[in-house]
Amino acid sequence: MTYAELRRAWEKEKLAPLEAKDKPRQRVANLAGHADVAPLYGPEDVADLDPVRDLGVPGAPPFTRGVQPNMYRGRLWTMRQYAGFGTAAESNERYHYLLKQGQTGLSVAFDLPTQMGRDSDDPQSQGEVGRVGVAIDTIEDMRTLLRGLPLDKISTSMTINATASTLLCLYIAVAEEQGVPREKLRGTIQNDILKEYMARGTYIYPPRPSLRLITDIFGFCGKDVPRWNTISISGYHIREAGCDAAQEIAFTLADGMAYVKAARDAGLDVDAFGAQLSFFFNVHNNLIEEVAKFRAARRMWSAIMKERFGAKTDRARALRFHCQTAGMTLTAQQPLNNVARVTLQALAAVLGGCQSLHTNSYDEALGLPTSESATIALRTQQIVAHESGVADFVDALGGAYAIEALTDRLEAEANKYIARIDELGGMVAAIEQGYPQREIQNSAYSYQLEIEKKQRTIVGLNDFVQDAPPVPVMKIDPQIERAQVDRLRAVRAKRDEQAYAEALRKVEAAAKGTDNLLPFILDAVKASATVGEIAGVLRRTWGEHVETLVL
Repeated sequence: MTYAELRRAWEKEKLAPLEAKDKPRQRVANLAGHADVAPLYGPEDVADLDPVRDLGVPGAPPFTRGVQPNMYRGRLWTMRQYAGFGTAAESNERYHYLLKQGQTGLSVAFDLPTQMGRDSDDPQSQGEVGRVGVAIDTIEDMRTLLRGLPLDKISTSMTINATASTLLCLYIAVAEEQGVPREKLRGTIQNDILKEYMARGTYIYPPRPSLRLITDIFGFCGKDVPRWNTISISGYHIREAGCDAAQEIAFTLADGMAYVKAARDAGLDVDAFGAQLSFFFNVHNNLIEEVAKFRAARRMWSAIMKERFGAKTDRARALRFHCQTAGMTLTAQQPLNNVARVTLQALAAVLGGCQSLHTNSYDEALGLPTSESATIALRTQQIVAHESGVADFVDALGGAYAIEALTDRLEAEANKYIARIDELGGMVAAIEQGYPQREIQNSAYSYQLEIEKKQRTIVGLNDFVQDAPPVPVMKIDPQIERAQVDRLRAVRAKRDEQAYAEALRKVEAAAKGTDNLLPFILDAVKASATVGEIAGVLRRTWGEHVETLVL
């Protein structure tokens, strides 16, 4: 008897009678539309799988099983808790605290004015200074933010996009003041502007000049900051906006393809800058699907870099990624339940082979994390790392019939979206036509309807509802805005006006021409030009993006 025959007999003689007696619980499609998952998977579900072609070994193409031969057996993932609030001094204190608790990398959250290229005294910044991240206007703020931190020993991730070039230059300038040469700096800037147009909204300039700025960063760091990851191509915010797992893969990799094409068109070597690319994914509650998602994304990127762009080195073909647990799954109702959700998601990220991980705090549906909730989130990673045993294995779930079948299925679905994006002329053109925005909106709407109709159970929200005791919520003192504005104006008052004006004039000339902008932005921040002033020069030169309305 073959296994297929054995399975059919099981379905008829064992499974069917039970399901006739006790009907299976209602299942809605999960976020990638897999309502028709089989109750059991077997060899026939992966009959076309070629272990050499499709799986290989860890640390080698197609990287399905991971980008490192030994994964966490040699070194654990970087535990990089995302943090930043209020003033640079307050955030610096939180970073020192987290490092003492065992965090192994920094991850900086900036406030909305900083992300949007507005200084703290800009009228449009009112009420937002220091609210969702730290306010950084000047080199003096960056000095305070990084005070006493061992920049030669830790890596720093900065979630910054439209103003990424300026924040990177501020980081380099302060590091060099501390005696750390730029070639020794390790870290990542998100620098992924395309996803801002379809999901997150912190864009400034139109897509095409924004791509020019990104390729300037690639070129500058390739020569001057070789250990820095120049972009973190982010599916995280796309998923937070409501897309499903297949869309997250497709739209993230399509963004990556647009960046690689732009860099290659600018004359950069694909194997050189390709080695500096990194990715940033979300991780949701469906553990099996999420593990399969990461494996499919690695395999697809390896093929894309080889077949579309001619990458020759393994390093340029390897998809390395940071992961963050899903903010949109956290509930304000019964917030302590979020500890369980985050633990499940962290386990999926580790089993999926992430290189670094941020675990959300249980209170983030209510406000910024308290020091206590942030510590619990970090401890969650440490328990997974040191007590679960999963770090002892490389791709522990590889070869499981359900995992391999779903990996293949997600790859096929994601490739359909990429084919459509190709038909539209690539990701920039697709965004300009509103295609990914519509797909994300439709997916988010369907998901919300399922919750409202109670077709999808969210524990504590639409089922198993009960009153829960309140938890402490962090509050930002409104006086910090006034103090931040005062510090900003003090910097302006004491700077060398001639040097500052000349530095901004050179930034403008470079923006109008073809010179790499980064050296000029670096000179400008050293002359105490502010984030808002540098962004203002580029606004006047390139204009501002107007959102494409999608119905």
